[in-house]
Amino acid sequence: MPNHVLESSPNAALNKSIIGKFMDLPIPEGKCQAMYIWIDGTGENVRAKTRTVDFIPTSVKELPVWNYDGSSTYQAEGGNSDTYLHPVAMYNDPFRRGNNKLVLCETYKYNKKPTESNHRHSCAKTMEAAKKWKPWFGIEQEYTLLDFDLRPLGWPKNGFPGPQGPYYCGVGANKVYARDIVEAHYRACLYAGINISGTNAEVMPAQWEYQVGPCEGIDIGDQLWMSRFLLHRVAEEFGVVATLDPKPMPGDWNGAGAHTNFSTELMREENGIIEIEKAIDKLSRNHLRHIQAYDPKGGKDNERRLTGKHETSSIHDFSAGVANRGASIRIPRGVAEEKQGYLEDRRPSSNCDPYSVCEALVRTCILDE
Repeated sequence: MPNHVLESSPNAALNKSIIGKFMDLPIPEGKCQAMYIWIDGTGENVRAKTRTVDFIPTSVKELPVWNYDGSSTYQAEGGNSDTYLHPVAMYNDPFRRGNNKLVLCETYKYNKKPTESNHRHSCAKTMEAAKKWKPWFGIEQEYTLLDFDLRPLGWPKNGFPGPQGPYYCGVGANKVYARDIVEAHYRACLYAGINISGTNAEVMPAQWEYQVGPCEGIDIGDQLWMSRFLLHRVAEEFGVVATLDPKPMPGDWNGAGAHTNFSTELMREENGIIEIEKAIDKLSRNHLRHIQAYDPKGGKDNERRLTGKHETSSIHDFSAGVANRGASIRIPRGVAEEKQGYLEDRRPSSNCDPYSVCEALVRTCILDE
């Protein structure tokens, strides 16, 4: 049966079976391909390019600084375009396999200062200042699959699917679409070394979610960004677009978030609910600050999503509650019963920068800034 999605993509011109002959060729001993990956000037999209290194890296610190044309990624002027890639995290490459690596990088300008979209730089300093509290994070990344016409995958071209209800955690060809992409991405994350902890179909048809964590400190941002790269890269193979837009379809359809679970060591201990309640009080007094940090446009993207409907709180008001998915902060029922654990911040948008989100949580709840 023909794949009509792939047929409408330029990838249709490629015979996917041919590449296997070349990927099976052995690489000369002592060499590996290192794909450098970075966040571009949009603060949402990733870019990548590959270099050969004449050794098999065992630590990211062994990899050289590299550069790229920042004028083509919204990060520099054409007359002074060299922008620098500083490797910060390294993962196994599920596409090339073997000794080849995926390398997450920070971006720096010609004057050695971080680019405007490099929020990891300040987040790392914040996590270092808070490390004795052992902050843990888990992020629930929602996303939507689109066909090459940027219509949700599986939706009628001239209409809409049935109302939401049967799709969440659904099973069956009339309820979920493109599980192949989800399964391939899940396995790619595990192979790469991402601490992916689960996945499920979401409330809107063609919408899915996966979870990364728990991770301590800066690792959550590194792993979530790498998992996003893997998502886009896997979807590319299928001729499908994965979007992190927080409200891909206007109207009576769920948006997409990046619900962020957060705890400190004290929260995870006996009677940690006291520390959780303290953190919620601090968050209630810094609502606007967090809204500004929770999407790449300073809250404009979340205006479309945080309406108080479709399992969201209102962007204008702070709220908290046990098992309440319409609140800004949800305390899971199990946490309330056991009186220890974590809180869930439901405000971050699906296209948020996890470095900005987690830095804001630490600065408010731990460092009292």
